[in-house]
Amino acid sequence: MVFAAVLAGGVGSRMGANTPKQYLRIGGRTILSISVSKFLREPEITHVVVLTPGDWVDYTRDLLAEEFGKTDRLTVLEGGETRNDTLENAIGYLDRTFSFDENTILVTHDAVRPFLTRRILRENIEAASRYGACGTAIPATDTILKTGDGKFIKDIPDRTGLWQMQTPQSFNARKLESLMASLSAEEREVLTDGCRIFTMKGEPVYLVRGEQFNIKITYPFDLKVGEAIVAAHLDRE
Repeated sequence: MVFAAVLAGGVGSRMGANTPKQYLRIGGRTILSISVSKFLREPEITHVVVLTPGDWVDYTRDLLAEEFGKTDRLTVLEGGETRNDTLENAIGYLDRTFSFDENTILVTHDAVRPFLTRRILRENIEAASRYGACGTAIPATDTILKTGDGKFIKDIPDRTGLWQMQTPQSFNARKLESLMASLSAEEREVLTDGCRIFTMKGEPVYLVRGEQFNIKITYPFDLKVGEAIVAAHLDRE
């Protein structure tokens, strides 16, 4: 079985809006609805869980019910205080409800990255099934620099071989559950990303090539870019 966890716990402080950014609209639809639709359209996805701040659970249920109607393939849950807590909430619910086996795949995705394509999603499922874990990324095109204090450049590494991480990130669910359970308190503080947990534990993580337009909606300018992406239908395949 294949499950999806759409992480919608952000408050959108960098957007400068009163409403969390996942509930803002692009092309007349909420960013969250667009993201969720990409999973519901795939028959291979058994169930989708959406994880939101506690105060927004009821609102999100109503919003998605209005968008998609009554469906037994979609559940809205409260997320946790951290990304790890939120992932564990998703894993716990799905395992209790559907009973993971050794081949179960969990696809995790940021709700505010609404331009996921069928190709990216299908390659994630295939790679996670074959390798146990994968992350979506694109080659870095800008020069990347390192700074220790945010004021002075500390280092400018060669960008050859550097990639920019996107989502989805997808995993063998049992393996992810096991690795997360093995984290110490100190590791939980720094390992807040599924792929990073795998790599730091010495587990291979396959790279799925993303798309330049698979952007994360973070700033007001991104909304304008998102409108252009919707108008150009870039994310259809």
